[in-house]
Amino acid sequence: MQRRKFLSLGAVAAAASVLPASLSATDFRATAPKAWEAAGSKEAIEALFGKAPMIDGKIKIKAPKLAENGGAVPIGISSKLAVESVALFQDANPRSAVVVFELGENGVFDIKTKIKMRKTANVTVVAKGRDGKLYSAVQKVEVSIGGCGG
Repeated sequence: MQRRKFLSLGAVAAAASVLPASLSATDFRATAPKAWEAAGSKEAIEALFGKAPMIDGKIKIKAPKLAENGGAVPIGISSKLAVESVALFQDANPRSAVVVFELGENGVFDIKTKIKMRKTANVTVVAKGRDGKLYSAVQKVEVSIGGCGG
């Protein structure tokens, strides 16, 4: 057995042993496939959340204004809102939707991740609040060297 495969299996086994029994996740690729095929953020957001109005100014995006390397652009998303889900979109790559996080009832809305961006574009965050409203934030990220071979 190769070392990398052995370590991967060990990590999965360790994670499975500490996960709570009630943990669940929605397969958004199955429930909203058009969101994952959309080239632009607007189309992806409509496919995932519909055309409901969005409220700006309640979500904070922490991303560099200038990313030297588009291969790993750090994105931080936070808010004091009580939310059900948080979705991240970008307009730099052929597919706009990046990820959707589901948060538990007492989940803390403070997420950090890294994404690939092949060129300068907007990063958009949409959160569905527990009050049923949609909240959004947009930030432009300039990319010096594209992270997708560009």
